[in-house]
Amino acid sequence: MSRVIKYLSMKLYGFFHPFVAAIPYFLEYRKFCKSAKEQKDDRFELSWKNAYPCLNDKTSDTPFDYHYVYHTGWAARILAKTQPKEHVDISSSLYFVSIASAFVKMKFYDYRPADLVMSNLESGAADIMTLPFENDSLESLSCLHVMEHIGLGRYGDPINAAADLTAISELKRVVKPGGTLIFATPIGGKAKVMYNAHRIYTYELLEKLFEGFEIADFAVISDSPKAYHFIEHATKADADACNYGCGCFWFRKKA
Repeated sequence: MSRVIKYLSMKLYGFFHPFVAAIPYFLEYRKFCKSAKEQKDDRFELSWKNAYPCLNDKTSDTPFDYHYVYHTGWAARILAKTQPKEHVDISSSLYFVSIASAFVKMKFYDYRPADLVMSNLESGAADIMTLPFENDSLESLSCLHVMEHIGLGRYGDPINAAADLTAISELKRVVKPGGTLIFATPIGGKAKVMYNAHRIYTYELLEKLFEGFEIADFAVISDSPKAYHFIEHATKADADACNYGCGCFWFRKKA
């Protein structure tokens, strides 16, 4: 009986909550209209037809996606250090390539090409399974928060459980000896597939998959309650403590 009551309570809460949450919005709208009238501020059209409720933004601090803010900020700092003549990115965040192109010549390629036009930035189509570059040809390459999706069909690509192995081989193939590969992917203490969202790798597995490359630096975006969200110069133990963290690897291809 208690389960039924709990279930019904949750359903009723879900139904009535939007209406209850809207009451302060209506009251504040009336207050704003009164303020505009009292101050004779007619610079803008003020009408109920233009109302655009944002009912979930009154937070004590600014929320953000830890993975996508930290890993892109970390990768941009690597490029600021290495200052390559040209950098190639495969399918990473458009925010990353658009911002980094302000100080590095950037070529961006995606399985689903983006209509992104900015100075110092070229955008085109490419399949990570067959990259259109010669062996050992790229000085600087990145692939950020991408590998975990390859082969899971989420973005229209063919279903293939081992597609990430081919994709990683392609990344390794095209980087020249001594060149940089900036790589980020979900990481944790146990390797698993969360079909069809993503994979979660382990530090040990990635170290093995990127044989032939040395780790110049490593950072972790942690979800461990015992750690801060972003750990620079992290360790394998930091990665293993995560359930769904993000491992940020600065690789160099061995000569």
